[in-house]
Amino acid sequence: MSGPDDTMPADTMDDLLIRGGHVVDGSGGPGRDADVVVRAGRIAAVEPRSARPAHRVIDARGQVVAPGLIDIHTHSDFTLPLNPRAESKIRQGVTLEVVGNCGFSVAPVLPGRAATLREYLASSATWLPFQDTTFADYAAGFPATSVNVILQVGHNTLRLMTAGLDNRPLTPDEMAAMERLLDEALAGGAWGLSSGLFTAPGHFADAAEIHALARVLRRRGAAYSTHVRDEADRGFEAVREAIAVAEAIGVHVQIAHLKLSGVDNWGGAARLLEEIAAARRRGLPVDCDAYPYDTATNPLRNLLPRWVMENGIPAMLERLRSRDVRTRLRDEIARTGLTNFGRIPSWDAVRVAISPHLPEHAGRTLGDIARCRGVDPLDAVADYIVADRGETRILITSMADADVHEITRAPWVTVGSDGNALAITGVTSQGKPHPRYYGTHARVLGPCVRDLRLLTLEQAVAKMTGAAARALGLPDRGLLRAGAWADVTVFDPARITDRGTYDDPHRYAAGVSTVVVNGEVVVDGGDHTGALPGRVLRRGT
Repeated sequence: MSGPDDTMPADTMDDLLIRGGHVVDGSGGPGRDADVVVRAGRIAAVEPRSARPAHRVIDARGQVVAPGLIDIHTHSDFTLPLNPRAESKIRQGVTLEVVGNCGFSVAPVLPGRAATLREYLASSATWLPFQDTTFADYAAGFPATSVNVILQVGHNTLRLMTAGLDNRPLTPDEMAAMERLLDEALAGGAWGLSSGLFTAPGHFADAAEIHALARVLRRRGAAYSTHVRDEADRGFEAVREAIAVAEAIGVHVQIAHLKLSGVDNWGGAARLLEEIAAARRRGLPVDCDAYPYDTATNPLRNLLPRWVMENGIPAMLERLRSRDVRTRLRDEIARTGLTNFGRIPSWDAVRVAISPHLPEHAGRTLGDIARCRGVDPLDAVADYIVADRGETRILITSMADADVHEITRAPWVTVGSDGNALAITGVTSQGKPHPRYYGTHARVLGPCVRDLRLLTLEQAVAKMTGAAARALGLPDRGLLRAGAWADVTVFDPARITDRGTYDDPHRYAAGVSTVVVNGEVVVDGGDHTGALPGRVLRRGT
């Protein structure tokens, strides 16, 4: 590392020169040795042996220089206000997070409804305060962070504001109110709409409701992302429902964290990918993302049939105290498996991640808890949900490695951690969350490339940069080329890896030395500088 050339006038010098690295530019093409020049927040040049003077030179010899990585599916809107440094993401090289996914957003909140949304999101946004707000005010007040952020508005949140957790079609007035709320959110900074049709109240919506909202998106030039209605026994049908939105309405559809869950569905990844690939070949604007792990995370309550949550959380807790309800649940789960996850080998595949009111159980499986208490596993699950007020978040191992690898190796499938920006200290360091929060992108660049050989390095980088930027409609990000925004990651391809485990998840990834966001160095020599240069991105910017 060296300093500026003091013989040159300051106004003729670039801000930053990343010298001597192997540039993998995000296009998927072969890498090349070149220098990357940054000026005024953008890439000024990518050229071999640049002679341009710069205020600062970073020595990247022996390392890969790539665009900043895009985490296309996250829930960091729940943690970035608490952890604006975004350590678990930026230390992997992530420079852009897309938040407000799976139908969950923390805005808009109609007057007097903050407590309702807080209760609904308690198992996901455990430590986040809520207040009445329009989406425009929420977007305008989003804090400065180390990463760029794209905000989405959630369908579940809109439906909660409109009809609560009632299991019924919307009235015409309610539908009009939801369309108005969506339009206001899009005008106020929402990139698009996300849905979570797998759980209440999103599951109560039919295709016509989603298509009506998609027409609002089309008028605004906005996009739709979806956690599909089922990822287990009816997974193919759910993916077709998502594709139908693109076909009928013409909006871009992002299918979230593609998977096949439940032992009865293992082995079908190639066929599922082909369904989406066929839609893409027909010219439909459809993309998907995935994370490279066989374990998912969700609120514990979401594993139960959807009728359990009808009419709200207090009603659910009262229901689960009933012996007759437990008998019905036990019979339904024995017949069909867990909602959205299918049949699992046993409750030992489900472990407590974060439990706000019973934190001593983090890391334990529900099978173990049942055995220690000497009760039936379903009784243990129901008792736990009641005791933790429905706020427990769990990890569930429900996928086959072979399917995960098949999806990961598809070059056109983008990468989303489905996780929050955390830190190893402070409020977000609690519990035992999924290690993907700390390691998704490093795992793709490291073990998936280097050890499993699922992808070439160029393909892996492109999935998380150029391909993700195209899916989002971002022409000036995701590529290292002159004129693009200077989001840059420098890493050692021999060392980059995820380090978190299910027993010890709060561990930063290894191998990333430098991260630049909008031209400002945020990770320097592997250390966080404290810089917060990220921006809330809006359509057309």
